[in-house]
Amino acid sequence: MRSCGRRFLLSRELASPPRFQYTSLPMPYISETTLRVRYAETDQMGVAYYGNYFTWFEVGRAEFLRERGFDYRTLEREEGCYIEVAEANCRYKAPARYDDLLRIRTDLRNIRGPLLHFGYSVLRDEDSSLLAEGETKHFVADVQMKARTLPEKYLRALSEEMELP
Repeated sequence: MRSCGRRFLLSRELASPPRFQYTSLPMPYISETTLRVRYAETDQMGVAYYGNYFTWFEVGRAEFLRERGFDYRTLEREEGCYIEVAEANCRYKAPARYDDLLRIRTDLRNIRGPLLHFGYSVLRDEDSSLLAEGETKHFVADVQMKARTLPEKYLRALSEEMELP
């Protein structure tokens, strides 16, 4: 997953996007991924550094897409289509600590033309404590960073439960 450092271009593209159908999942597909907090991800007190949550969100998102039948590499190579991060948020509830086994729950909140909106929950596997909640919004672009929708086969893979036009 690549991050877009071209805020001006991204803002200009999103300021007046073409009209797209808004689609949402009434009963979202939820992917669960587990990972263990590594020593390198913690501070001296054994608490996970806050920035790692965004990496964990990406791990969850990549697995979500893989479970739906595709991965970023294939999308980029075969279609010249890129999913850029436009916004990322995280609300921290409790600390993750060294050696905790975490469950990353990922769901696709909606698709609107070139925009994808994912949600995440990070839970400690041992006691199901909610450690963080977050979301990311993504901009689907071509190699020139112009807005485009996902190719139909990928849109279908993500939208099986959605009512598409």
